[in-house]
Amino acid sequence: MTKIVECVPNFSEARRPEVVAQIRSAIAAIEGVTFLDQHSDTDHNRTVLTFVGDPGAVERAAFDAIKTAAQLIDLDHHTGEHPRIGATDVMPFVPISGVTLEECVAMAKRLGERVGKELNIPVYLYEAAATRPDRENLENIRRGQYEGLKAEIESNPNRLPDYGPAKLGPAGATVIGARSFLIAFNVYLNTSEVEIAKKIAKAVRQSSGGLRYVKAAGFLVEGRAQVSMNLTNYHKTPIARVVETVRREAARYGCVITKSELVGLTPQEALIDAAQWYLQLDMFESHQVLENKLREALSGQSKSIIPNAFLEATAAGSATPGGGAVAALAGALSVALAGMVARLSIGKKKYAGVEAQMKDVAARADVLRDKLTDSIDEDSAAFEEVMNAMKLPKETPEAIATRNAQMQLATQHATIVPLHTARLCLEALGLIHFVAANGNLNALSDAASAAFMARAAIDAAGMNVRINAATLEDKAQAQRYVEEWKNIQAQAMLRVDQVLVEVEKRAQLA
Repeated sequence: MTKIVECVPNFSEARRPEVVAQIRSAIAAIEGVTFLDQHSDTDHNRTVLTFVGDPGAVERAAFDAIKTAAQLIDLDHHTGEHPRIGATDVMPFVPISGVTLEECVAMAKRLGERVGKELNIPVYLYEAAATRPDRENLENIRRGQYEGLKAEIESNPNRLPDYGPAKLGPAGATVIGARSFLIAFNVYLNTSEVEIAKKIAKAVRQSSGGLRYVKAAGFLVEGRAQVSMNLTNYHKTPIARVVETVRREAARYGCVITKSELVGLTPQEALIDAAQWYLQLDMFESHQVLENKLREALSGQSKSIIPNAFLEATAAGSATPGGGAVAALAGALSVALAGMVARLSIGKKKYAGVEAQMKDVAARADVLRDKLTDSIDEDSAAFEEVMNAMKLPKETPEAIATRNAQMQLATQHATIVPLHTARLCLEALGLIHFVAANGNLNALSDAASAAFMARAAIDAAGMNVRINAATLEDKAQAQRYVEEWKNIQAQAMLRVDQVLVEVEKRAQLA
């Protein structure tokens, strides 16, 4: 699977296009990076750029962008509606394909350390990369903005950065982190009274008791009151619900929504959800979107979706991919079926009572599927490590000792990977049980198939755990690995039985 990371840096500049152009050029100069979008707001005096690429290229581009912005933006002479503490104010990494959130956290930490050392810029880590709970929320780090941070950073221990000096220069500080995809969304009102926007923002944002997964603030933009929002989980708090809440709150003050806007990019799914809600579409499927159907047809997916490359590689005379990789593939297929059943239940009147849960299941299934897909390659890589260790020289006692130590490390890794696969499959069975008990009746056989695949994956992964653990010199640790797998297997058998009970009960099988 191709590894793709998205980066959505926010820069404290929009009134000098030539400066933004130079930052863009620094990003575009890195091979392997694709620039996707720019959104500049002169009232906010802020520009949001979006680019994607493989993790290494994105990390290099992010550093060059921070370096360029630091050379061109002076916070001592910056004004704008939007809160900020740095020339590069915030730099989040977002996993898109073949990359985990944990890998993005590692990217954030590496970049933060490099920026602190080489550019002498204070760096704070936030969201999933935060080193302390009070810094998970970006608003906490930005409190007091550049001016407030400048006054406190040298004297207040709570404002010490994670990397770099405890002193602000004209480039300010930079907040770097890793997070899931969010939608930046603004709503404009037919009033110039910014206090109304601030009251509405307080009503809708989670931190003030409003909607979960919503961050909001009120500003005056283009002479109009604006409710500026970040939607951090559009699956659980969809756009339509946010808009309607803003609309009702605005009505309290005699106002209406005049327009809304997206800042940067949004997943198509979020817009389709909004269309389904407002149009009250029933029995809607994603393939009814012309572009989706056309893309499917042109890609040839409608003709064949058989993973021939993997099958051929498995059937070949090489040791990888082997049983552990196949176990991970079976697990990925099982959770893919869980996601399918969940999506076949979304948008149907009959299952409206569990629609929110089904959307959550679909999202969680996607995360598990990505992790299990990663395990396919990781299992093959782990076995290659074992093979490479076996090839090490053994002519001298020292060489033998080195070879044995490397063999033990590689074998331990080759034991941990299939054990991780089994853990993920057990988690998948929880989702499968839910869709079997509550999902679309027409997909009951798919739910049962998902359970069978998960059980097969756990059994196959377990054999790899046992075989590899048997060659570990640390017998106590080896036993712990095997015992954990046996516990997973026992729980899995119970969950599979629960799934089958639900399927047979709802299908009324003879």
